[in-house]
Amino acid sequence: MNNTTKTVLITGASSGLGRATAEHFHAQGWNVVATMRSPERASGLTASDRVLLTRLDVQDADSIRSAVDAGLERFGRIDVLVNNAGYGAYGPLEATSPEEIRRQFDVNVFGLLATTQALLPHFRANRSGVVVNVSSIGGRMAFPLGSLYHGAKFAVEGLSEALRYELAEIGVAVKVVEPGGMKTDFGGRSLAFTNDEELTEYQPLVQKVLGVLGPLVESGSAPELVAEVVHTAATDGTAQLRYEAGPDAVQLLGLRRASDDASFFTAIETQFSLQR
Repeated sequence: MNNTTKTVLITGASSGLGRATAEHFHAQGWNVVATMRSPERASGLTASDRVLLTRLDVQDADSIRSAVDAGLERFGRIDVLVNNAGYGAYGPLEATSPEEIRRQFDVNVFGLLATTQALLPHFRANRSGVVVNVSSIGGRMAFPLGSLYHGAKFAVEGLSEALRYELAEIGVAVKVVEPGGMKTDFGGRSLAFTNDEELTEYQPLVQKVLGVLGPLVESGSAPELVAEVVHTAATDGTAQLRYEAGPDAVQLLGLRRASDDASFFTAIETQFSLQR
């Protein structure tokens, strides 16, 4: 094996953006540590001596350490971490259990931090490395019924910005990729929608949100396009922090930057047919 070949570790690589990112890095000649909660169920990933499939559950600290160790044992070095594992929790807060609230932050925030911590000693020893955190347009703006998801993604944006300064001291870059809608499995494993139909006051809003979010995702970017942006963020060698991924991300985040709060909230209320 070529000792100059670089290695990326990707969380949540079993499907969607994670799998597309693993395939893209592999196609670019990288070693890939493709991690997921159930590697025995993995399908579609290229079989290669440059691809290691291994278990990593971001809620399980032992599995994080084991995956990092396995990647280092196999390839000798890890150059890039892509924190991709995550999902979206939507629904009325009043209908959401404490366990569901905790899981959203455990996976999307605390799991990301734990995985990053696990690789920092290796990056610090090498005085190099790149951490790519997959955020969302939902880390810069919010949709109705997304208090948990947007809260978690806003946290990813803030911790990434702070880490950018901190990790520069040890030669490590931090990047944030902000996809818009993606053509993945809306309503499947990537979305957890909580509702209680007995809370009748919320039901008109629930139907409006579901009616808008579904088409937004279906018309979104292919995961392969977003994977290209992840690769660019990991390899461009710049100090740029944020990378918008997909035409809808560019449009919506551009609108957010150009608008004051009142104007932007009115635009969102119009999009979701909300009456105020």
